[in-house]
Amino acid sequence: MIFADKLIDLRKKNGWSQEELAEKLEVSRQTISKWEGALSMPDLGRMLKIAQLFGVTTDYLIKDEQGLTEATVTDEDGDENPVHRISMEQAVDFLHMRDAYAGRIAAGVMLCIFSPIILILLCGAQEEGRLAVSEAFVSGLGVSILLVMVALAVGIFVYSGLKLSAYEFFENEAVETDYGVDSMVRERRNRYASKHTQLLIAGITLCVLCSVPLFATMMFIGEGNEWAELLAVAALLFMVGIGVLCIVRTAIVWESFRMLLEEGDYTREHKAENKRNEAIAAIYWGLTTAAFLGYSFVTDSWEKSWIIWPVAGVLYGVLVAVLRIVRKNRG
Repeated sequence: MIFADKLIDLRKKNGWSQEELAEKLEVSRQTISKWEGALSMPDLGRMLKIAQLFGVTTDYLIKDEQGLTEATVTDEDGDENPVHRISMEQAVDFLHMRDAYAGRIAAGVMLCIFSPIILILLCGAQEEGRLAVSEAFVSGLGVSILLVMVALAVGIFVYSGLKLSAYEFFENEAVETDYGVDSMVRERRNRYASKHTQLLIAGITLCVLCSVPLFATMMFIGEGNEWAELLAVAALLFMVGIGVLCIVRTAIVWESFRMLLEEGDYTREHKAENKRNEAIAAIYWGLTTAAFLGYSFVTDSWEKSWIIWPVAGVLYGVLVAVLRIVRKNRG
């Protein structure tokens, strides 16, 4: 193991990003990147500071024949967790599978958002006399189409999850990458960055502007035209579906890079915290799903009930933050 690999390994074991390590060593992030990419070596003064920071000897850092032998890492609770070694081939395969997974999951979420559109339009057309069929037939057909779309989305979610089951450890367990993997991942992320920004902007813009059809209907047609209002609601759901498709797809791809680099929410500290929050998350999102389906079917307000999901997401973030503060105070 060469110095670059050892520096990456030590940094990840401490749960630091390149920026955090650079700040501690009083150098730039680009300097850390060059060291970890084996493009340059620190001078003697920096090498001594690195050894002191990580509690290792300079001999360990300099001599290539020495390597890390630990197969586990110990978290703050004293529990030992396995470390998964990721080769270049595994990293490339993981990124490829996550890209396909992102497309499927985004499509599944979009199907869930689109699912009430047909029901809304069929019921509206029947009430307006545009369809010469009974209300029961229209309702049955609309609900059947809704359930088929939701079932298809659920099937996509399950299939996609099974395809990536071999890489579930990225969520909660430590990983070590072979030489050159980190540099490859950063290069791919840099190439994808502009597309990521474009998709985020497009998705957020569509979600922000989704109410425009409703306002336009009120402005130019006026209130009381139920068919026009239903068309506006359908347009709203369509815009939200496309916007969420863009956001979910690019977010999953971007998270793939962070998983391999153990950055952001995938540092070892965050993984240990997520492991402790697993039971809470399962209960919380289960109750959220039940609330969404129950409210939507009872009130038949599908055009409004989707707001439950973004609100639930924000509240979950608050819940996790509160739990983090409580644990820190107890510590």
